[in-house]
Amino acid sequence: MKQHGIFQSMSRKGTCLDNSPMENFFGILKQEMYYGEKLLTYTELKQRMEDYIYYYNHDRIKQKLSGLSPVEYRKQDTQLSA
Repeated sequence: MKQHGIFQSMSRKGTCLDNSPMENFFGILKQEMYYGEKLLTYTELKQRMEDYIYYYNHDRIKQKLSGLSPVEYRKQDTQLSA
């Protein structure tokens, strides 16, 4: 895996709480992007995942973030502290 630049875990060493947000994200990704879709080639799947990650961060609103996307929420936080 190391030889191909693949990481086995998304969490930092000794920080099991890191897994929860990633498991949640992957569950949402599969539910919103993948379930019920035909199987894709690796290239198609990779592009769809990259597109979804962009959508998730820039366009998909979350109630917990006051109806903003994660990027909009972080920008708001930065603007308030400046």
